[in-house]
This record gives sequence, structure tokens and C-alpha cells, in this order.
Amino acid sequence: MDPLSDMLAGIRAEEAAVDRVEPGRHCSLGDGSPLTMLTVVRGDVLLTGRDGAERKVRAGSTAIVRGPEPFHVSDAADAGPHGPAASGPAAFDPAAFVHGAYRKLRPRHERLLRTLPRTLVLEEERVDDVLWLRGLEDALARRHQPGGRSLVDRVLDWGLVCTLSCWFDRQGAAAPDWYRGALDPVAGPALEAIHERPAERWTVGALAAAAGVSRAHFAKRFTEVMGRPPLAYLTEWRMCLAEDLLADPDLSVAAVAKTVGYADPFAFSTAFKRLHGRSPREFRARAA
Repeated sequence: MDPLSDMLAGIRAEEAAVDRVEPGRHCSLGDGSPLTMLTVVRGDVLLTGRDGAERKVRAGSTAIVRGPEPFHVSDAADAGPHGPAASGPAAFDPAAFVHGAYRKLRPRHERLLRTLPRTLVLEEERVDDVLWLRGLEDALARRHQPGGRSLVDRVLDWGLVCTLSCWFDRQGAAAPDWYRGALDPVAGPALEAIHERPAERWTVGALAAAAGVSRAHFAKRFTEVMGRPPLAYLTEWRMCLAEDLLADPDLSVAAVAKTVGYADPFAFSTAFKRLHGRSPREFRARAA
């Protein structure tokens, strides 16, 4: 499993909606939601943040906005030096968009969010160029049938994965190390092994074998690409998974430790406290 897929595991849109921005009006979205995705299906819309920053999103393009602060959506055709237009094409064909809120995020999702800008816009030239939007059209046609809302939610989840993957790919050298590492012929196989089996007793030698290179070459290349040694990355990811698991009150600290690869709960607690500044029990109590 690659890091992006692992970080997106379990993320789900909730209460996806289809909205139109009527002429001279706007709507507010994202209030309290850690993440909101918005895809314009007709016309152009203008996103305005609480700080007044504006981003135009054209038909076929998708915006991902980090919360929890709300943002406003208005018809871009209505925006101008003299305010909202009282007549014209926008008055008869208002912009339309689909949006979904992601409210219940886990630590692995928040780790991903920290690599994103406040507002991310993936530009597309034409609606027809966006493959997942074709599935969205079919889902929207069935949204009033039994199961229709869940269908739209799941298609939006598909769109979120497609949007993030394309956006990271376009960042090139500016993409996060874990994304660039997944594409590296040496670091990539090791990252896949770590994310597929995080509880395994990995050593540098075992990870080098997974990458099919010598131990020395692997250690040097992984550190160059990822900015830290392989076992340091392994520990960071295990502690991120531990945060997820500690949210479950039915799991003991010892069970969490074993799940993330520590036979000794004391060693796990020491590693967790070194990274988070508090013990697993203190972390769980504060989260609760």
C-alpha cells in the first residue's frame, strides 16, 4: 500500500449536496468541517475565505478547502466592479456545484491535511476531461432513489482521491516527501512494505531486501528522498496509527502497542511519549 492510499483509508464524505448559486446571492460552506470538497459542474464560482482571499473555480475544476473556518461561494458571473448583476446570462443559468463535507477525520487524515494549502484548486479545461465526473452525473441522476445519497458520497470520495493524486503529481519536487518517495524505485518498495505491514519487525536490511538493493545503498537513498532514515519514518507512521487506535476505548494500550509492532508496551509508551510529548494514556485522556 502506498502512503497516500494509507492516509486516505477510511475517509468518507457526509451529506453530499448539489447547490446552485442564484444571481446576487451566495452560500456559506465548511463551517466546522476539517475538509470540504467542491466541484463546479456548470458556470464559474468564486470562493471567498474569512480573510477575504478569493479563488475562482471554473466548470470541471475542483476545490478542496481545509477548515474549520467557513468560506463563501458565489457566482463568479455576478462579481464585478459594480457588485452583483441584476440581469444577463447568469440570471437565467446560475452556476451549479456539488460539495461534500469530511467531518470525522482521524490522525492519519490530519497528517495528510497538514501538507495541503488552505485552499487547493485543481484546474481542468473541460468537464468532459474529468473521468470521475462522468460517474457523478449518473449518481446525481439517482440521488433521490433509495441509496442515492450514499452513492453520491462514494463518488465524491473517488473524486477526492483523484483530485489529490493529480494535484500532488503536478507539484513535482514540491510534493511531500512521502509522495515523491512512493515514486522512487528504491524508497517506493520499502514504503509500500511499511504501509502494508507496519507491525512487522522491520530492519534496514529487511527493507533493503524489499527494495532489491544493498543495505548501504538503500539507507543512503531512502534518507536522501525522505529526509530521515527508514526506521525513523517507520516509527513516525506507527505512532500515527497508534493515535487512531487510541481513540477506541475498547483497546488497551498493550493491544495498541502490539498492533503497531511493539511486543513491549513500555517500549511503545516510551516511543510514543518521545514523539508526542505525553504517554499513550495521557494522550487518550486528553482526546476523550
